[in-house]
Amino acid sequence: MSANPEDSIAEILGQPAHSGFDPAKSGYRCPFIGSACTKRSTASEHPYPICTIRKRDSSPVCVCPKRFYAIDFLDEVIEHAWPGIKPEHPRIAREVQMKDFGNVDFVIADTPDGQEIKQFLSVELQAIDITGTVRDAYNAIISGDRLEKKKSYGLNWKNVYKRYIHQIISKGYYHHHWGTKIVAVIQDEVYDYICRDADFFRTASRSDFASPQVNIIFMSYQFIDDGNGGYDLALDKVEGTSHSNLQQAVLYKSAPSRDDFCQKIAAALNR
Repeated sequence: MSANPEDSIAEILGQPAHSGFDPAKSGYRCPFIGSACTKRSTASEHPYPICTIRKRDSSPVCVCPKRFYAIDFLDEVIEHAWPGIKPEHPRIAREVQMKDFGNVDFVIADTPDGQEIKQFLSVELQAIDITGTVRDAYNAIISGDRLEKKKSYGLNWKNVYKRYIHQIISKGYYHHHWGTKIVAVIQDEVYDYICRDADFFRTASRSDFASPQVNIIFMSYQFIDDGNGGYDLALDKVEGTSHSNLQQAVLYKSAPSRDDFCQKIAAALNR
């Protein structure tokens, strides 16, 4: 049975995916960064401008962190995550890098002249990778065709731990020593998965965000229907924690069954 490729891909270049959509006509221009999409695939020399795919229940899941650029970070972070007195001279620095630290997507700094930094919050964006591929669906959308059948793909939840959460723990530790915080911007689907899988301490109390014990603040966003076939991002929840609480929850989750592991050993011995 043939399949509709739009059941796999929700957005291309920030627009609802639809049959015959050709991103090359706009030069692959991404509306969120104001220039050509930077995503690439080994299957083509051209950009691979998929912002959002669909889960089996058709709900959209962001697979490109640039999609979060639609958010007004300056206002949203200051309004919901800035601890204590709001900054007098807020400015955004993009892609701040340092040896032995890595990089962060944004830093919001309170600075009157761009030289004297009074206080700052870093902002880290994270989408999720996929397992498998939606390349066939993407090609079918461009050509205006249907798929012979829907290919299997999934969301790489484990990579959230291997890469993103470990980075947030490390950067939360550094920010703790700098006397400030890091804000982790993430989709609700991914944040809810993390909270279910590693039940770490978190607080939604704005007054707690000023505490030195809170050095990581999660800002979770959800996709909402914009009424025109597309999606807007809306703030879902803001919760604070510490690098040590998050690390302990990730490292010391409940152990899987010993008997189940012994069965895996036996199966490996008898392959």
